Amino acid sequence: MSSVRAPWRRHAVAALLLLAGSKTAAAQRPAPGTGYVTLPGGRMFYEVSGTGPGTPLIVIHGGPGGTSCNFAPLKVLGDDRPVIRYDQLGTGLSDHPTDTTLWRLPRFVTEVSALRRALHLDKVIVLGHSWGGTVAAEYALTTRDSGLKATVLVSPLLSTPAWIADAQALERTMPEPLQAAIARHEADKTYDAPEYKAATDSFYARFLARRRPRVRAPECNGVKGNDTVYRYMWGPTEFTATGTLKSYDRSGEIGQLRGPVLFMTGEYDEARPVTLKTFADKVKGAQFVVVPNSGHAIWNDNPEFAIPSLRAFLREVDAAKK
Repeated sequence: MSSVRAPWRRHAVAALLLLAGSKTAAAQRPAPGTGYVTLPGGRMFYEVSGTGPGTPLIVIHGGPGGTSCNFAPLKVLGDDRPVIRYDQLGTGLSDHPTDTTLWRLPRFVTEVSALRRALHLDKVIVLGHSWGGTVAAEYALTTRDSGLKATVLVSPLLSTPAWIADAQALERTMPEPLQAAIARHEADKTYDAPEYKAATDSFYARFLARRRPRVRAPECNGVKGNDTVYRYMWGPTEFTATGTLKSYDRSGEIGQLRGPVLFMTGEYDEARPVTLKTFADKVKGAQFVVVPNSGHAIWNDNPEFAIPSLRAFLREVDAAKK
């Protein structure tokens, strides 16, 4: 169903062992490099970094319509394990089909399975950030895959009603003129008005990415997201949902997550810690980490805290499975 263009380490002995039903670590290690997985609708770009012996980590970017290049800081985890990022079909370095029937949550979930098949990953840890957390949670809830060793949900969208309630709570902490501008233009649906965009930028500076200037990874040079996908599925801004995800809500099922689960969020995140903690409390044994001095973009705002925290959890997962 899918094809892949990437370097591989395949040995005759390993192949024989696989045929016999015995999988070796060497046969399951994707080599560093980039490639494409062919899906219905087009090709999906991916990059593998690192050759460490730990369980491979698949990272799922936000958006919808974002890009995976912002995960570049996680390459430092490559001494522990392969880190695999990919651009969802429709954005970044992947193909950009315009068929809106492809822009459905279940189809995005199938991308994770397709990537695993292409790279022959029988065991993985999945990390999703923001909208990527939606995809990761859906994957964990719907696949029931024994090869999924752990799930990491970073500032995830798990309930649009809860997300909007958080946004409204944060808006109320902003100066009155900004609140008024947001309310006025949302009522008029004049989302492209300069006043509305200025108020939106002020919200983002407080709760999205607080570190200035924002760190831009070299991997992001020339890579663009897809605002059309974002507006179709979500809406005009982070705090206004008008798209197909407007009624999305998994708050009632999140307690069904199994295996090690880590929830992470920023101290000043638009995915507010107080709300995310209520989700984490529903999951048996889940860990919960708040990244200090950070907004939604934890890899930008405080990677010095966020990455070691993630590394520690991933090492716990690997130690427990032995």
